[in-house]
Amino acid sequence: MSPINLAVIALWITGLVATPICLCTSWQFLGLSLTAAGRTLGPWRTGAPDPRLPSVGAHEPSHRAYWSGQMWWDATDASAGAMKHIWYRMTVLWLHRYAKRLLHGRRPVTGQRGENGFTRTVMRAVAPGTAAGAALGALLAALLTSVVLLAFGLLLGVAWLLAVATVAVLRATEHLWVLFRGIRMKCPYPGCYRPFPLAVHRCPGCDAAHGELRPGQYGALWHICVCGQRLATTSLMGRGLLATRCPRCDQQLPEAIDSTRVVHLPLVGGTSSGKTMVMAAMVAGLHAWSRRSGLRVEYASTADRKDAGALNQRLNQTGWALKTQGGQPRAFMLRIGHGRRQRLLYLYDPMGESLRDASSVRQQQYLAHADGVILIADVLAEPQVRRALHGGDGERATAARPAEQSPLDTYQRLTGELAALTGRRQRIPLATVVTKRDVLDQIGSLPVPGARIDRWLESIGLGALVRGVGHDFGSARYWAVSAYAATGAGALESEQRRAAEPVLWILAHSGLRMGTIASEASERGVPRPRGEAVADRSTR
Repeated sequence: MSPINLAVIALWITGLVATPICLCTSWQFLGLSLTAAGRTLGPWRTGAPDPRLPSVGAHEPSHRAYWSGQMWWDATDASAGAMKHIWYRMTVLWLHRYAKRLLHGRRPVTGQRGENGFTRTVMRAVAPGTAAGAALGALLAALLTSVVLLAFGLLLGVAWLLAVATVAVLRATEHLWVLFRGIRMKCPYPGCYRPFPLAVHRCPGCDAAHGELRPGQYGALWHICVCGQRLATTSLMGRGLLATRCPRCDQQLPEAIDSTRVVHLPLVGGTSSGKTMVMAAMVAGLHAWSRRSGLRVEYASTADRKDAGALNQRLNQTGWALKTQGGQPRAFMLRIGHGRRQRLLYLYDPMGESLRDASSVRQQQYLAHADGVILIADVLAEPQVRRALHGGDGERATAARPAEQSPLDTYQRLTGELAALTGRRQRIPLATVVTKRDVLDQIGSLPVPGARIDRWLESIGLGALVRGVGHDFGSARYWAVSAYAATGAGALESEQRRAAEPVLWILAHSGLRMGTIASEASERGVPRPRGEAVADRSTR
């Protein structure tokens, strides 16, 4: 028989053997490769450690979302595992074991030598077909596996795009919601006062500090803390229920600071002008309004509740508040709501010495965030007013402890720096509160304050103050109150409500609709006649 005929016969035998082996091994390789790909995937349990991924960082102690990291590692390892399994089965099992044994006249499974020469000849004849069939089956299985993995990769890409789009939509929604509600997060503590885009949230399970608790690579809807606690990533989903701290100074912030608009309201006045007592009267007045209307007033933190309790206890015992001490003030915080709207009110009570000169005013960084200003005007500190007093009125004024600065001097030092600090002075409402009204009611040397406190100020020689306020601020109103009659034992609730009206007026400017409260406060804006104030309180 010629060599050509032998070659043709060998090809026929190889083809006859390779075809069924190719069909059988291709499906076997395909099934085994896909099984190996599934087993290669990472940990199935949420939060389980994965050595392929970097460890949890200190700034955000959460596990990265599956779609942001582990998903791509799983896809890569699954593809590599599937192809390696096909290659291993083809080379080690079929070529190195089965085909090689057949080529040496041995049985492919057991490795035993053939019984006779004919059997060994047949084994050697089918060895090339076995090798070729296994190689073709592996190639076909690799092609089919590649198609499956490609489809799997496309699905992963779609899932990744959906996750990224969800993160973008959630971030944009919260950003628009924050802009719409005018939420600007700022630290209330002295030495900081700085704004920040996101507070540090504490995990309720392990108290870990989460500095990036928002939709992102650690999760779109929630983050999984290292302790396994699930934490919401947006205020709309309940993130505001977590304890928060300032990312700058690491001090505790009030609840819901990232979901409630903050209104910064400094009380400005000279030393001994009565700022602290006026603030206590305003807080008491807000609570008085809440008892007779739909206004909601709550202390923003335990520290604020303790400070208010200590101040009220002293006022009940002595009738006086201690002089404000220390450097820059910590904001006294209240949560105030009416209807569906709510505000987080920051009340600042700085030392009168902080307004002695331009440099000290410039150091009051909280003024840069002011949404309104309450000017505490002690008219008894004005030299022109003191010169107009005669008889026993001078002694009454001295007993009232006049401020060290006149209201005009305080105002001029304030307004000279306020524009530089805020850049928006003419858009800030200013409430001028004439304090120590109970003493003014007893001084016959001065005219009786009428319905227009601004005109009364002009009549006693403070026209420059009224003109300056009208020129510098786009919105201004005037009140006359007795903080002494609104605080301490036997406080008058009507005077408390009057003292709170400047705060309500500025809150209304921030968009907090007061409804009937604002109407009633406007009707009560006419000052009382002389002598009505402190019928049941001892004078100063």
